[in-house]
Amino acid sequence: MKIEPQKIPEVLVIEPTVYGDERGFFYESFNQQHWQKETGLETTFVQENHSRSTQNVLRGLHYQIQQSQGKLVRVILGEVFDVAVDLRRNSPFFGQWVGQHLSADNKKQFWVPEGFAHGFVVLSEVAEFLYLTTDYYAPEHERAIIWNDPELAIDWHLTGEPSLSGKDQEAGFFRNAECFA
Repeated sequence: MKIEPQKIPEVLVIEPTVYGDERGFFYESFNQQHWQKETGLETTFVQENHSRSTQNVLRGLHYQIQQSQGKLVRVILGEVFDVAVDLRRNSPFFGQWVGQHLSADNKKQFWVPEGFAHGFVVLSEVAEFLYLTTDYYAPEHERAIIWNDPELAIDWHLTGEPSLSGKDQEAGFFRNAECFA
């Protein structure tokens, strides 16, 4: 696998080694030993989530202020633009974001560490999105930042008006967000 640190170095793009021929392809989407060796992270994943969304559905920006979740995400159908926002007050990258196109075709994975808000928008007609998390979902600790916060100025690569959940429509601004030490 190839690991690419992003402009926020703790956020990683992982490109697996893909073996393919006229019959199709094979790749190891996760291997604990390789993960630890290549990233230096002794991460344990405890939950896997799978979502399916249609074009222009925007999910996020979500995080858990307690039971913070690291997320290893990938797309198995379609394409999304995935975003991580640094919410660690002591980080030199606090309030900055990085994004990555993830698709079934490019097979890239995106590592969003604990202490980050996360979101994605579906660019294809439909997308199926998988993510492994380092802690369990805890709705009582979930927080959200509005997707179009002017201070963050995220370029979502939208192809139309985003479709948002009620929770995401009511999300607060970054300047008022609970953040990590």
